[in-house]
Amino acid sequence: MPAPAYLSPPFLPLHHPATSTSAHLLSGGRNHRSRPRHMSGPVLLKAKVGDGDGDGGDDLLLASRRHAVLGVARVLFAAANERCLRCVNQAALGRSVTGTFCGDLLVGAMAHSWRVLMQGLTSLMFLCARADEYVRPPPSPLVLTAHDKPAAHPQQVHISTVGSNNMRISWVTDDRKAPSVVEYGKSRGNYTVSTTGDHATYRYFFYKSGAIHHVTIGPLAPSTTYHYRCGKAGDEFTLKTPPASLPIELVVIGDLGQTGWTASTLSHIGGADYDMLLLPGDLSYADTQQPLWDSFGRLVQPLASARPWMVTEGNHEVEALPVVGFAPFVAYNARWRMPHEESGSASNLYYSFDMAGGAAHVVMLGSYTEFEQGSEQYAWLERDLAGVDRRKTPWLLVLLHAPWYNTNQAHQGEGEAMRAAMETLLYEARVDVVFSGHVHAYERFTRIYDNEADSRGPMFITIGDGGNREGLALKFLKDHKSAHLSMFREASFGHGRLRIVNETSAVWTWHRNDDEYATVRDEVWLESLATPKLSMATTGRHDEEL
Repeated sequence: MPAPAYLSPPFLPLHHPATSTSAHLLSGGRNHRSRPRHMSGPVLLKAKVGDGDGDGGDDLLLASRRHAVLGVARVLFAAANERCLRCVNQAALGRSVTGTFCGDLLVGAMAHSWRVLMQGLTSLMFLCARADEYVRPPPSPLVLTAHDKPAAHPQQVHISTVGSNNMRISWVTDDRKAPSVVEYGKSRGNYTVSTTGDHATYRYFFYKSGAIHHVTIGPLAPSTTYHYRCGKAGDEFTLKTPPASLPIELVVIGDLGQTGWTASTLSHIGGADYDMLLLPGDLSYADTQQPLWDSFGRLVQPLASARPWMVTEGNHEVEALPVVGFAPFVAYNARWRMPHEESGSASNLYYSFDMAGGAAHVVMLGSYTEFEQGSEQYAWLERDLAGVDRRKTPWLLVLLHAPWYNTNQAHQGEGEAMRAAMETLLYEARVDVVFSGHVHAYERFTRIYDNEADSRGPMFITIGDGGNREGLALKFLKDHKSAHLSMFREASFGHGRLRIVNETSAVWTWHRNDDEYATVRDEVWLESLATPKLSMATTGRHDEEL
């Protein structure tokens, strides 16, 4: 059956997923815009990329603007935040503010106004910090996912791997006294093991989170289905543990957000089985609006509660407001606890773990914490890579947020400092693939080292097209200095899958969101760089025009 003709997605209207089907999500207006196609062939001209240098007067001007905007933000927050955040919470729950004059209409209006105000303030701060930042199309509407169950019932359930045979179960309850307990077993309703963990809350201005619970269960058998219940209340969930040997299938998505196109991507991911999901940053796009973290957790729960989600941070997780005393990554670190301690990392912002009985090693790096030589992250990465025995671990993957190679107009040069600091470490370790996000498009490069094609270097893949509210980064640069290294590029929403078949071979596919279909638009076979014969990857494509 031939693939249906593709039309680039419109922005979807705001809707409530509890009353909408995936077909409804995908049946929005057909006012489609054109999108760039794949461009190939050697290009000799180099694009001009800013090096960030400027005179002191410009720096002082930018600093003064930044402080002025942050000062205004502090006043506005103090005046309006408590009331409006309450309305945002109630709107997200689909309720009115009971016991006051504030009805449904007023709740919705105040919540919408506050979201617009916050997005405007955030944009102004980013503008003052980077006057030359790429300007994307207008934001697309959000999906707000309600929680209408009792306060003690678990919500925002997601799981992550811990060590070789354990799993961390994380969830939130509105009831801050609910127990941090997980009961589980191999049969529905028959829980043979009970494990206790811990919980905590955090504050962000006048917002106070629910109880955020983390419980590590195990040891668990590989490739096995378990049924579990959180907090001795609410629904039963089902998870499947990853395999202890190859093959293994990974889903990779970046810059996910919570729009109608996010829901489309998640629906396509759920249409075929996989063992684990990897996400190189930009999860909820809350951008200081903390109730959107809650809404995001509820949106991804159907998938994130069933297969492990391993994530690293992006720029939208930072949420730092130094003038008013909020440190970076407060919400991210509280909600998405990753196994950093188990990998010898002192920070939740970078860590590593093994898959498939040690046949694959995954390194999650932090683009927004110190990475220069002499930093804690750099020293940790040296130790971690030195501990990988490629005779036992034929596959080595790295994920980070800001791409080191990028021919899109968006975010030019933003990963260059990290590349200069760390690329040699990855090259000497013979990393097979580096996945990144940040740029809201898909792009796959050949194997590269230091801006040149190199059969012993990693393949670089940008997968920042999960469905975020900011829209697609539509413009690729034909005359970019790296254009001849770019094998495939397209500005469309979608997701990727890496199937590691055995110790020597893996296949990567990129699935574009074609309405109700997840169409394979790019495919490439890889040979592990741990094999004696180091060769270039061979490619195969599903469309003759590519």
